[in-house]
Amino acid sequence: MAESWWKEAVVYQVYPSSFKDTNGDGWGDIKGIASKLDYLKDLGIDILWASPMYKSPQADMGYDISDYKAIDPIYGTNEDIDHLVSELKRRGMKLMMDLVVNHTSEEHAWFLESRSSKSNPKRSWYIWKDPKRDQDGKPQPPNNWSQILGDANSAWTYDEKTDQYYLSLFTPEQPDLNWENPDVRAAVHDVMSYWLDKGACGYRMDVINLISKDQRFPDAEPSLGPDRKYHPGGKYFINGPRMHEYLQEIKTKVLEKYGAITVGEMPGVSDINEIIKTVKSGTGELNMIFIFDIVNIDNVPGKVRMTLQEWSVKDLRRIVSKWQSVMIEKDGWNSVFVENHDNPRSVSRYTDDSDEYRTYGATLLALMQTTLNGTLYVYQGEELGMRNFPKSWDPLKDYKDIEAINFWKKSLDLYGDDPEELARQRKVLERKARDHARTPMQWNAGPNAGFADEGVKPWMRVNNDYREVNAEKQLADDSEGLSVWQYWQRGLANRKMHKDVFIYGDFEPVGPESEEVFAYLRTGKESGKWLVILNFSGKEVEWDMPKAIVVQGWMAGNYTKGKPDKSLKDSVTLHPWEGVLGKLA
Repeated sequence: MAESWWKEAVVYQVYPSSFKDTNGDGWGDIKGIASKLDYLKDLGIDILWASPMYKSPQADMGYDISDYKAIDPIYGTNEDIDHLVSELKRRGMKLMMDLVVNHTSEEHAWFLESRSSKSNPKRSWYIWKDPKRDQDGKPQPPNNWSQILGDANSAWTYDEKTDQYYLSLFTPEQPDLNWENPDVRAAVHDVMSYWLDKGACGYRMDVINLISKDQRFPDAEPSLGPDRKYHPGGKYFINGPRMHEYLQEIKTKVLEKYGAITVGEMPGVSDINEIIKTVKSGTGELNMIFIFDIVNIDNVPGKVRMTLQEWSVKDLRRIVSKWQSVMIEKDGWNSVFVENHDNPRSVSRYTDDSDEYRTYGATLLALMQTTLNGTLYVYQGEELGMRNFPKSWDPLKDYKDIEAINFWKKSLDLYGDDPEELARQRKVLERKARDHARTPMQWNAGPNAGFADEGVKPWMRVNNDYREVNAEKQLADDSEGLSVWQYWQRGLANRKMHKDVFIYGDFEPVGPESEEVFAYLRTGKESGKWLVILNFSGKEVEWDMPKAIVVQGWMAGNYTKGKPDKSLKDSVTLHPWEGVLGKLA
């Protein structure tokens, strides 16, 4: 397996609005990011990935871009980006930008021209279709596709002036670009080169597998039931017919010139051959993609994201084992993550976020991620074990995300007279809302958790637990165990020290499938074999060690600073949410 700098890098995702406010407006900003670079460097971060900071009306928190070459004033200026790149470089770090080119804002100059008239040269830069007509002659959407961030609504938005609909898969404020038009593709290439020339090292590519649509635009199957007007149309735009062609064009015309790092957000794709075609060493278009199997583990199959089903450790083992093995065997590359801005907090989702077990649950997840093959992504606050905000928060006042707002509005409309079903929908919101990942970063126990000065009202409410869960407290922790931050720091250092094992090594699941324990071997060319045992349960467990495994010594665990005192053979006793790392003889 060929070694590369981007394979060994640890990427830290910053959600700029919630990271650090320096000018007193309640929004995080670029200067705030720059002020915390030493914190990230000390943690062990190599690349800072910033979610969109371009000029935007903020209909979808910056994923609706109105000018790709200008920084939004709420975050700072283009000169602030230059300074950030310089400060990162001085620390041996890099900046990865977020590329959002499936759609723009409705306020982008391109779209303003496009919607001005049917004859405008930029009309074909977006996807316009004539309406269908009902029996009264009223305009209806061209097909039955549902909106991704609000499945009760159509994915098409009517423009009364020109009597046509434009495709807007996410929200009406985010019209989809028409990638069939070569002028659109050339404009995207120009935008990408602009930021790479300014010092960015590469891109996280937002929903990049949606850029090619089936040009027939057929109706979707009624997967949400006969009583629903609109249904997910992903079959006709996820990994569409020309996607690979478009990505190869980006690779040859832009990316190869800069040696850029790329990671594609590609929801809805699970076909191994299709994924390997995208990320295969040498011939693939991208370095890696985000595979969403773990963050979709509690979704109802075939339904939208805002659903709930139970999952087991067996499911987690199968997912991790599948993709670790596939990428090693087929010469692809993994991204390793369990948290981002589009998902709830991992410690709340996969473990126990109670005061008693939050630290153990968060460090268990850290041990798993730092010992898996692939480029590792850490989301802001994950290194502190930040958790979901309380169930008592009001959906109508405290939730800010457009997806959550649309979901709760739909729930009230459909189930306002059914308290039992409405309570079930409320549970989905409390467990799955993206807002949980977007609360302000908890820097200290002071006003606004140190995110903003005293007297400033943050754009979003600070989580109630900031006095106990914050960076200042965890960096200074000198207790018997390690804080979550300290554990991540040690785990990242160990990962780099033994990169032949944890980044490039072979992977093998160990023992039979279990309701509680997930164990695996990692093997490197120089550092030998290592055993990872993870107890994903809230109870004490005896794990029987396979006879072929001989542990030379336990090197790390999440219950103690030093080496765990465990049996080296036969069986290992694991506390609730305990993980251990052992070196084999």
